[in-house]
Amino acid sequence: MREEQPLTAAESYQSLLRSLRRKNGFNLLFVRCSPVQADEIIRRVSQDLPNKNIQVLQLDSETDNLYEKIVDLPNYTNLNILFVRGLENALLRYEEAESEGYFLSSQSPVYGGTWAGVPKILGYLNLSRERFERQFPFTLVFLLPEFALRYFIRRASDFFDWYSGVYEFPTDKDILHREIRRLVYLDGDLDTYKQFTPQQRQEKLAEIKAYLSDSPSLDPVQASELWHKKGLIHAMGKEYEQAIASWDRALEIKPDDHQAWYNRGIALYNLGRFEQAIASYDRALEIKPDYHEAWDNRGYVLTCMGRYKDALESCDRAIKINPNHANAYYNKACCYGLQNNVELAIENLQRAINLDVEYQDMAKTDKDFEQIRGDERFQSLLS
Repeated sequence: MREEQPLTAAESYQSLLRSLRRKNGFNLLFVRCSPVQADEIIRRVSQDLPNKNIQVLQLDSETDNLYEKIVDLPNYTNLNILFVRGLENALLRYEEAESEGYFLSSQSPVYGGTWAGVPKILGYLNLSRERFERQFPFTLVFLLPEFALRYFIRRASDFFDWYSGVYEFPTDKDILHREIRRLVYLDGDLDTYKQFTPQQRQEKLAEIKAYLSDSPSLDPVQASELWHKKGLIHAMGKEYEQAIASWDRALEIKPDDHQAWYNRGIALYNLGRFEQAIASYDRALEIKPDYHEAWDNRGYVLTCMGRYKDALESCDRAIKINPNHANAYYNKACCYGLQNNVELAIENLQRAINLDVEYQDMAKTDKDFEQIRGDERFQSLLS
């Protein structure tokens, strides 16, 4: 018996097109594809079926009720085909909570086999299937990446049972390479991510996860880069547990990624897990001993732990590697301030300010200087 080969993207498209051409009344189709493929599918179907009334409904991470979104469309009863995209934005945090073990503060931590973690949008679908059939005399086409389709099937099985077709679009490797390059290198930096709204962050994370779920087409380097980028976006949203989980996945693939160990250390510090943060910085420094930022941050965490001698030694290592690294002098000043050593606190703070004047304002409110704040020399330095 000959093993049946999966359809190519071109074959899947022709199969989808035939189905859309002949269907009338309420129908439910699912298309497993990447975000960039979704754009192309919509464009081609609109071109190849010019006599069909086609609309696109874009969902975001805040969407709870798909029924209401559809009835708000102008002249929706005259539609032949409605493409629904972006559902993964509303599903991502729930899917990850289930598959990665994240805890959602607004939800029950128990997910396995329960409905506690089902997002509202899927709950409404399960309860509204008859109403969809009565109200929507057209074909609904859900365009979903693999992770979202799998989650949809698990968590909206009552609604999914009505489907009349599932179409798989394998990702072209050239497209995948181009999209990953955009996501990793061209599509924003840390300053950009800091400005993201929660909705923008969720949409970017869902886009990255869409390509991560297409694992057969990914090489290890690409997968590691995507996990790393995902961790950065979580961290910018102060989702530190999720960030650490993402960097752990990157490190499973590329254990010598010093940047991932370093970023992991920052997230652990922000969670108050100081010993683990030190261990993470130490791993970064084993790989890259001249990583002055890691020596500096390591020194600051040691200061927070009250290990002042070790902290100063770590900051000095950073300064030896990069004598113009102002933050290391500032952290030394903080360490001395906590020990009530006015002279050395002022000396190092002056060096930090000489390199970057922003440290003058920082010192005015930094609690590490409370013990010496009343000293006239300290006050003079800040005026």
